[in-house]
Amino acid sequence: MLAASRKDLLLERLRRDGRVVAKDIAAELGISPDSVRRDLRELDAAGLAVRVYGGALPASPAVVAYAARDAVAPDSKRRVAARAAALIQPGSTVILDGGTTTRAVVDALPKTLDCTVITHSPTIAAALLDHQAEVFLLGGRLFKHSAVTCGAAAAEAAARISAEVFLLGVTGVHPTAGLTTADADEAAMKRALAARAADTYVLASAEKIGAASRYTVLPWEAVTAVVTDVSSDDPTIAQLGHNGVEVLYAGGADGDG
Repeated sequence: MLAASRKDLLLERLRRDGRVVAKDIAAELGISPDSVRRDLRELDAAGLAVRVYGGALPASPAVVAYAARDAVAPDSKRRVAARAAALIQPGSTVILDGGTTTRAVVDALPKTLDCTVITHSPTIAAALLDHQAEVFLLGGRLFKHSAVTCGAAAAEAAARISAEVFLLGVTGVHPTAGLTTADADEAAMKRALAARAADTYVLASAEKIGAASRYTVLPWEAVTAVVTDVSSDDPTIAQLGHNGVEVLYAGGADGDG
């Protein structure tokens, strides 16, 4: 089998199974594991897969540049955002992560809602200018890819705040790889923010389900629930439920929402 055909097969298996194991594919095709690992390295370099020990996982489409993310699963993001916005109670303090799903949460919030919003995203802060909510913007080095602050200064600022709720954005939600994102410093900042909230809810629009990125954000036991509009029939969502992860269903999915 030619290398191009092998890569097509690997991508099909990633879509179907949610992961590939190099030694299993090698045995099936009658080729060396080194050939499969080389194919996986090239798929990883092309942004089509994420290499892990023993094989690979599907790459998340949510890692594209910030300006391009609005075009990725916009209807799913709006449904997830509407469900997540309902978690913010009058008089409460909420931490909003960066990203386009969180930006959709701002759109779903009543402009007259009296609450306090803490964020490390200048775009989220600017979107709240015409809302009644009080806004605290955490400073630090601007990570332009995601339009958020991170690094030592941002983490130090995060250590001084607290909130009832943190709405967490990630690029991958995978039953075995967990909650992931594509940058190590951004992952560290998300952990710092989660540590300052009583409850952490994961904003999981459709393109993130079953996908993975390079860096782990949080273990499943550190989050309160996953907010998604993907049906419980989806293999990833079904596995999360089997593993004891609470799922809050948004409009368009079955379940409680």
